[in-house]
Amino acid sequence: LCLWSCGSKSGNPDTGALTGEIKIDGSSTVYPITEAMAEEFRIEQPDVRVTVGVSGTGGGFRKFSRAEIDINDASRPIKDQEAQACTENNIKFIELKVAFDGLAVLVNKENTWVDHFTIEELKKMWEPAAQGKITRWNQIRAEWPDEEFRLYGPGVASGTYDYFTEVIVGQSGSTRGDYTASEDDNVLVQGIAGDKHAIGFFGYAYFAENEDQLKVIGVKNGDAVVLPSPQTVKEGTYAPLSRPVFIYVTDAAARRPEVTSFIDFYLSNAAVIVPDVGYIPLPDDAYKKEAEKFAAFINR
Repeated sequence: LCLWSCGSKSGNPDTGALTGEIKIDGSSTVYPITEAMAEEFRIEQPDVRVTVGVSGTGGGFRKFSRAEIDINDASRPIKDQEAQACTENNIKFIELKVAFDGLAVLVNKENTWVDHFTIEELKKMWEPAAQGKITRWNQIRAEWPDEEFRLYGPGVASGTYDYFTEVIVGQSGSTRGDYTASEDDNVLVQGIAGDKHAIGFFGYAYFAENEDQLKVIGVKNGDAVVLPSPQTVKEGTYAPLSRPVFIYVTDAAARRPEVTSFIDFYLSNAAVIVPDVGYIPLPDDAYKKEAEKFAAFINR
């Protein structure tokens, strides 16, 4: 596979110009990476129309399994039932890792009492059994205020929601229902920023964009309290709230030259563009392996 950085382009051998349309949807977490890639790719290939939507990882996979889109942005691996839906519709696909992301736990800037959360405390706040019963700060830690807290988080179609519930609550897609949910992370930022007794979670990159408005809280896992940062996410020390994020490409789309070139461009430029939009890049050799995996997929 000749990556974009080596100067080769698919398409017309005289001009390198490509045409067509690439339809992408899915995760709000991965959206900033893919949209940045699309913007740069449009400069190189202005006749290719690249559209990037945001309907959550799960919403994107529903479209992906019906061949309504070419690429799905995903902040978690595909679920068995989603893969089965693809199989039933004769859609083959490839999963490509594109970056690391951490899940940040946020409170309001005026919150002076929370110094860190343990995994157990987060579970106590978010598990289904807490609904209507665990509603006040001092129920989590006795020395915290006798005031009601309010929860903010991604909607149930979000891969971020799935991942958080899996590693904190212990079951993917299982939480109390009485929280303010949104697929739009900006809504969550504004909600937490405007409410002294708010607590929420979303991708670290969105916190990095809005750190002047919010306070990030370290998570204690074992003996150490660890804050999310590019370094702790990449090293894996910010556990368990760090994870890889992905793009999925259908077999039919991958064989089209404009899509092949876009994926080549994505993987060869990710190490530079990913940190520009606040995410943590994979090691360089990992992008090379993903590119080789993609080449094998389209040439099999």
